[in-house]
Amino acid sequence: MLELKDLCFSVPVEVDGGIEEKVIIDHLNFTFEEGRFYAITGPNGSGKTTLARLVMGINQPTAGKVFFQGEDITSLSITERAKKGIAYSFQHPARFKGLTFRDLLAIAAGTDDEEMILALLRRVGICSLSFLDLPVDAKLSGGEIKKIELATTIARNPRLAIYDEPDTGIDLWTINPMVRLLKREQVERGTTTVVVSHNRAFLEVADLVLILVKGRVVYQGKLENALTMLTDMSICSYRHCDKCSGEEDAECYR
Repeated sequence: MLELKDLCFSVPVEVDGGIEEKVIIDHLNFTFEEGRFYAITGPNGSGKTTLARLVMGINQPTAGKVFFQGEDITSLSITERAKKGIAYSFQHPARFKGLTFRDLLAIAAGTDDEEMILALLRRVGICSLSFLDLPVDAKLSGGEIKKIELATTIARNPRLAIYDEPDTGIDLWTINPMVRLLKREQVERGTTTVVVSHNRAFLEVADLVLILVKGRVVYQGKLENALTMLTDMSICSYRHCDKCSGEEDAECYR
């Protein structure tokens, strides 16, 4: 349902008094199949969040194309992509002074019908009705703001849902219920789900684990084989190792 063709993204950086292009996504090609659960992982700075932002349209690619349901959406805005069924959950959700959780859910779901809003609450595992009237401000805990972010994403019933580090700022007791929630949405509603995470709990339930290194997909498959590769990469430290013998080898994890 989502095809990335020769996708590139770079930014200008100052080096020794001059300007050079720093490559973040490097000629990436991949096709996400409808209704599957994908986990994207890899070392810090490998381009995971940038890739997610390119799909949502938050950033525009330097080169390459993004296709959704067979349509070229490369030049479409965030709003236009959202209307086509793509949703994005931020690593650090925004807080809105003066708005309550009820307000945000009504906007996301397109209705202020209380029964429908309460059904959404149950769907995401929130039992307390008092939660609805909490202001979405700095007083909320990390776990509370994450629940709001997930609920507003799910309320839209997206065809493609992208979650950037959804476990950021939450406690260990919240992670497994969150994983079960996202997996249930994928299975029961056919939502194509893409989770950017280092957390093993998300990698374990994924239909496919992708490892990004320096803006390229260097592995795609099940978690079991990915763990061996990640261990090797840790030894390599993403520089030189016995696999490349200090040479520029295309097969090296670098």
